[in-house]
Amino acid sequence: MRHLFYACCDFLDSQVGADERYLLWFESEHSDFVRFNRAAVRQAGSVKQIAIDLRLIVGNRHIAGRIGLTGDDAADKQALQTLLARLRRELPTLSEDPFLLYANDAEKSESIRPGNLPAAEDAVTQIVEAARGLDLVGIYAGGPICRGFGSSFGSRRWHETASFNFDFSVYLAGDKAVKSAYAGFEWDRKALNQAIDQAQRQLSLLERPAHPLTPGKYRAYLAPSAMAEIIGLMSWDGFGIKAQQTRQSPFLRLMQGHASLSPQLSIIENTAEGIAADFEPQGFARPPTVPLIVGGKMTAPLVSPRSAKEFQVPTTGANGDESPTALDMAAGDLPIADVLNALDTGIYINNLWYLSYSDRAAGKITGMTRFAAFWVEKGKIIAPINVMRFDESMYRMLGDNLERLTAEREYLIDPSSYGARSTLSWRLPGALVRDFTLTL
Repeated sequence: MRHLFYACCDFLDSQVGADERYLLWFESEHSDFVRFNRAAVRQAGSVKQIAIDLRLIVGNRHIAGRIGLTGDDAADKQALQTLLARLRRELPTLSEDPFLLYANDAEKSESIRPGNLPAAEDAVTQIVEAARGLDLVGIYAGGPICRGFGSSFGSRRWHETASFNFDFSVYLAGDKAVKSAYAGFEWDRKALNQAIDQAQRQLSLLERPAHPLTPGKYRAYLAPSAMAEIIGLMSWDGFGIKAQQTRQSPFLRLMQGHASLSPQLSIIENTAEGIAADFEPQGFARPPTVPLIVGGKMTAPLVSPRSAKEFQVPTTGANGDESPTALDMAAGDLPIADVLNALDTGIYINNLWYLSYSDRAAGKITGMTRFAAFWVEKGKIIAPINVMRFDESMYRMLGDNLERLTAEREYLIDPSSYGARSTLSWRLPGALVRDFTLTL
């Protein structure tokens, strides 16, 4: 794909006028997708797609368009010429943009992370063998994802990484199932087997009669997948400077000093170890890491180019909505093997869903338990619990009531593939909290 990206930039260099500037954002993937049902392959295919976003700039006016490419030199050049002509016609009708900011340097960089992925056929064979006898449903997605940025200033940036994500559930009956995932850059058959074995062990526990719970406060262990839902919601306008400056951030009380988070809590944007590119569509480089919360205190916000211009601060190369793309929470000291003993008596929550803010300004979150959640007594799982709603403040849950974080963390990749595979990722520990509030 690299040669096509560079060829597009070279061609555009020959096409733009003296007063014109262009920014080119290049996206491609070559992904294998395999869908499983009852631990057997139901659908398999390979997707190879290439698209570019071309932004034409004259002064402070700019306009963008998107097209797909085929890899055929003549056809792609014609498509680029047609897109460029359309943008030229429409650009004069637009107003000037006071917050337009883009990189005007000639920086060049290449980042290639090939990963260690099996052939799709080998991955399928290993999954089928590990899941034999289970009613397993899921989707395997794997392969390289590429991003490129080029400009009329001579900038050329390239990012290529190969990753995989096996998002799956094992099903018992009715609404009883265990959801899990195995994702990363280095495929390990042993790790795959462990993920499926753990799901199978929890599935057998779902056969027990449900333990009834009444609304109230309980000790709780939130597995990394449950933490991903909470942190994902907090990322909506949580870490961006725009939301902070306009007082839309759920961390407003923390920023004002009216509330606090646990000193155990440290969160960074870890671009260096994620899937997303280390640059953004306006050509600005992203630093390897950005500290967002350190020791429970807000530190540096994520800053998009537009916000940098608006608020007169340096950009961190954040995306347009200023949400993290590679969120990384620091580990604690609680070994995963000791979680049940540390929980003692309470609820073990694997997954949460339908999360939303019940009071954004106060940092209050509501949602539902999902799939395998269990009642634990004296360090032993006794029975599953039925679906329950929770209503919690992140200042309680991740503040005074946060007891410990696990020493091991799980790498999770967003399984979304609507239009293209997502490049969002999380590395998260599990969390042991007290007085977790169930409402119904």
